[in-house]
Amino acid sequence: MEQEEKYMLEALREAQLAWEEDEVPIGAVVVCNGKIIARAHNLTETLNDPTAHAEMQAITAATAYLGGKYLTECEIYVTVEPCPMCAAALSWAQVKRVIYGAPDSKRGFSLFSPSLLHPKTEVLSGILKEQCGSMVTEFFRSKR
Repeated sequence: MEQEEKYMLEALREAQLAWEEDEVPIGAVVVCNGKIIARAHNLTETLNDPTAHAEMQAITAATAYLGGKYLTECEIYVTVEPCPMCAAALSWAQVKRVIYGAPDSKRGFSLFSPSLLHPKTEVLSGILKEQCGSMVTEFFRSKR
């Protein structure tokens, strides 16, 4: 199995935890030198905080783990394309790579030009796209 799929499956596990907590099922993991150093999922309902997205929680955990504010040697795996807020936070953290599963055609960072990410950040999309996208679709379908 590709490294990208391996880590995206871990992000999907986080997304499942979010669903079980009645949160929008988006998960994230931060990988540094081949090791997962942070795991997170959406907590906006739990914390009553609109900024408590999976990526924001993962950035906080990863920087605490590393003891510094930069993630220049890290990759973040997210089940859904980061929103503009999260992309800007990832830019400030100078994350090396953003890997996401499903695109977000309504609120994704890629709708903005120039990119909200740091100029050196690499982006890879579409990893386990169907699994990542269907989880969010099914979550919202169950709410209707």
